[in-house]
Amino acid sequence: MSSNDHFDASDEFAVKLTELVDHPLFEDSDRLVTSHVVCSISFEHWTAVRCLLRAGLLLPSAVIHRSQFEALLRAMWLLYAATDAQVTKLATTLNADAEQQAKNLPLAADMMKAIEKAGPANAFIALNRFKENSWGALNSYVHAGIHPIQRHADGYPPSLLKSVLANANGLAVVTAMQVSVLAGIPTLQRNVLDLAAQYPDCMPPPI
Repeated sequence: MSSNDHFDASDEFAVKLTELVDHPLFEDSDRLVTSHVVCSISFEHWTAVRCLLRAGLLLPSAVIHRSQFEALLRAMWLLYAATDAQVTKLATTLNADAEQQAKNLPLAADMMKAIEKAGPANAFIALNRFKENSWGALNSYVHAGIHPIQRHADGYPPSLLKSVLANANGLAVVTAMQVSVLAGIPTLQRNVLDLAAQYPDCMPPPI
């Protein structure tokens, strides 16, 4: 499969995936609504990653790819581990006071620990696998470290573009699994996995 074919297939998968999980939430609590909003943010980052990679812009795509992960992490933390007070800080109307209060919320490492304790094992395993494999390199891209400097100087191998695309698609699958939980439809997660299985060349190993 050529690079363009990978992008076309990934875009096709994105349309089908977002349509598949487009369901109302099973309740309208602040916790579920806010988690769902952050899942939508993660999906939007996914779209940006695909567009940037198609344009050959690896560096900004890697930066946004980290944001894609952090949005998914925040969505899971909100559902499984955040206190009611923490949820309220993110569900409230944006103003100067709310912005100040939200500065005290946990960052990635603390959210990971909280999900490990309070969330489903499979959710933590998926997040932790990505973090262990990609976090160091993505941080390097965000902070103009050795990864972006050397890649920008030497050029981007097609295999690297394909790898970032596959990882972004894989994160989107996990995000769709989270949205399935929020919809409260028992069979929806299985449907998400079945759809992803139709696009093996677009997914990281293993999905």
